[in-house]
Amino acid sequence: MSSHGEAIPMIARRSTGLHGEAHVPGDKSISHRSLILGAMAVGETRVTGLLEGQDVLDTAKAMRAFGAQVEKRGDTWHVQGVGVGGFAEPGQVIDCGNSGPGVRQIMGAMATTPIAATFTGDASLNKRPMARVTDPLALFGARAHGRSGGRLPMTILGARDPLPVRYATPVPSAQVKSAVLLAGLAAPGETVVIEREATRDHSERMLAGFGARVTTEETDEGRVITLTGQPELRPQDIVVPRDPSSAAFPVCAALICEGSDVLVPNIGLNPTRAGLFFTLREMGADLSFENEREEGGEPVADLRARFSPDLKGIEVPPERAASMIDEYPVLAVVAAFAEGKTHMPGVKELRVKESDRIDAMAVGLRANGVEVEEGEDWWTVHGRGHGNVPGGAEAQSHLDHRIAMSFLILGLATAEPVRVDDGGPIATSFPVFEPLMTALGAAISRAG
Repeated sequence: MSSHGEAIPMIARRSTGLHGEAHVPGDKSISHRSLILGAMAVGETRVTGLLEGQDVLDTAKAMRAFGAQVEKRGDTWHVQGVGVGGFAEPGQVIDCGNSGPGVRQIMGAMATTPIAATFTGDASLNKRPMARVTDPLALFGARAHGRSGGRLPMTILGARDPLPVRYATPVPSAQVKSAVLLAGLAAPGETVVIEREATRDHSERMLAGFGARVTTEETDEGRVITLTGQPELRPQDIVVPRDPSSAAFPVCAALICEGSDVLVPNIGLNPTRAGLFFTLREMGADLSFENEREEGGEPVADLRARFSPDLKGIEVPPERAASMIDEYPVLAVVAAFAEGKTHMPGVKELRVKESDRIDAMAVGLRANGVEVEEGEDWWTVHGRGHGNVPGGAEAQSHLDHRIAMSFLILGLATAEPVRVDDGGPIATSFPVFEPLMTALGAAISRAG
């Protein structure tokens, strides 16, 4: 069953000659940050390619409540910022919907301004504990009053005389790091965050893009990020890169479907996110990065993927796992069409995603004629080479958008069609997946 009640069975049939441009959705992490930093700059920031999902729209609404002007004209979002420390006290409760990243970063951004704000969310967000972000914000002098267990609804009283903070994150979390760095903007002196394990660095890159002084160094303690407080942030013109996790699907389809040549423009190639594309190239994929450039401090390129009949199985380095954790399901599909074994170690996190992704992929691949071995922290796909994957079975999506999309990509190059029991969940991350793929020439349809 999809989240909308009725299951939406889907089917993918052998397709050749995928051609065209695939415009995938914008990157959510960068969309949130461009609105928040735009609101903290002095002057007008213009953003194109913003991901207009509900989570990001809730962040736009929150920035309006704090006094920034945020409006969409044509394809561009205009944010008239109020400057660091310039947030006004909101006249209403800030509803962040389902967005954990949104609420945690907004709390950080306002925690060092002497105003009060009350935050709430939907039933799911209101269950999530906020202490992991309110604890470090308390060090700046902010106070939080919420429900038991540090849950929303919660009122934050911003610090009147904020102190700079030195904080070691207890668990790797880009959201907590970002909240502390955003709070550090309105504090004097240097705010320092120490990460034992590096996490996505979108905040550091974008803060630097807006003119803040941010330095990062690797030390024995871990990665040390130092932000100099009270900068004047300069407004930016931001082109939000498109989401690398979404780009994975049209790219992988082109590699396994005969006669294909697909361009996926404006993809973020941040090294903390782009491990899949480097892995595919090591397997012998005809995948090139064209028009490489930088947008808002992020490396970006247009990806061109062409049919690659001579893919080889490889050993994927375990240290690459963090930069491609969401892409292992579709990598396993490509591995099925490679010659030899693709071994993927260091991936136990896949067992606790929206579903147990190793188990879900292993069961579905075996049903479609591909041998898979698995352990707690690794799995191996025995590739059959191009044109030798039978297909013909139904795969269970387990309400997991990435599992559903991966098996539909598989069916584009198998001898017999592949069915997926429910494609409904695809809408959560990639609502245009079906029309985008069919426009390239992929035979994906509802099985009704």
